[in-house]
Amino acid sequence: MATSFVPQKQDRVQDKEFKEAMHGKDSTGKTGFLSAISKNESAQKVAVDEYFKHWDNKTPGLETEQDKKTRLDEYASLTKHYYNLVTDFYEYGWGSSFHFSRFYKGEAFKQSIARHEHYLAYQMGIQKGMNVLDVGCGVGGPAQEIARFTECNVTGLNNNDYQVERGNYYAKIKGLEKQVHLVKGDFMQMDFAPESFDAVYAIEATVHAPTLEGVYGQIYKVLKPGGVFGVYEWVMTDKYDESNPVHRDVCYGIEIGDGIPKMVHASVAQDALKSVGFQVLHQEDLASKGDEVPWYYPLSGEWKYCRSIGDLVTIFRTSWLGRNLLMKSLGLMERLHVAPAGSQKISQALEEAAINLVLGAKMGIFTPMMLYVAKKPE
Repeated sequence: MATSFVPQKQDRVQDKEFKEAMHGKDSTGKTGFLSAISKNESAQKVAVDEYFKHWDNKTPGLETEQDKKTRLDEYASLTKHYYNLVTDFYEYGWGSSFHFSRFYKGEAFKQSIARHEHYLAYQMGIQKGMNVLDVGCGVGGPAQEIARFTECNVTGLNNNDYQVERGNYYAKIKGLEKQVHLVKGDFMQMDFAPESFDAVYAIEATVHAPTLEGVYGQIYKVLKPGGVFGVYEWVMTDKYDESNPVHRDVCYGIEIGDGIPKMVHASVAQDALKSVGFQVLHQEDLASKGDEVPWYYPLSGEWKYCRSIGDLVTIFRTSWLGRNLLMKSLGLMERLHVAPAGSQKISQALEEAAINLVLGAKMGIFTPMMLYVAKKPE
């Protein structure tokens, strides 16, 4: 927080300059909680204001159609600011793979995360030497794991400079820089040459798109004929009723806490794949398998499923107790000027998301792992 950043209209601030103002020129030296409380205060204020302007003083019952349209129109800015604010909290609580997974009884947290990534690669038939695109790659955790598992080459696409820098740093220190490389770009306007990838996947990322037809169409364009696209999609299930105020409250809580312009029904995703030309080869909701260990147990803090000291630490951080301890600590640190203003507000939004993700799962109206595997015709 030593340097000063003068707020400007965001469309006049270059992303790289903003990244350096908020996180520093080299943001690879710190990680997790330490990095979260080390951001430039004036730059964080810009990000907080630009993100929360879409949600402050609004509720599911009061938001207008224009509010919804604005979130969709400004998806790129909304998403960039969201991940500028939450990436460090994600890494602190969850690690470098920002997604959920199924759990088997007796299975460690990190093992289940890796298996979820392996399962996607297996279903898609990713092979050694393939050129693969990871759409919305975060800090590259899944890209690194899939590259190791299959010996393919992965290009990660991300519209957030901070995550791109961190992801390339992680690939380098893990000896994967020849296989994994993250680049800056908008998944609604991809700069890659048509038909340049053997396979494309997205893990809980395309939910940030303003339209699924738009992002799926871009994926179709850059995929070679005969290539396969695999996606774990966040969607509302057949049990979701938009006119039910309780259902809409849960959905809205997920949207505000996870940087999502608008959640959609599973049928929208399936129709979007077909409308851009894909042949859907396989689909299944992995959250509806009736697993003994629910996918959301780290958020609901069900300690009985922990299988290691590492799991206990992870589950403590992600549980209600750990989340609220963090929230109160950040509030105190803000008052003492140790953490930048807005840190507690970010934590509160993530708490809102966690509560409603669990509620949505228990009500059966939400899934974070609707798996689609689709092929581009020869």
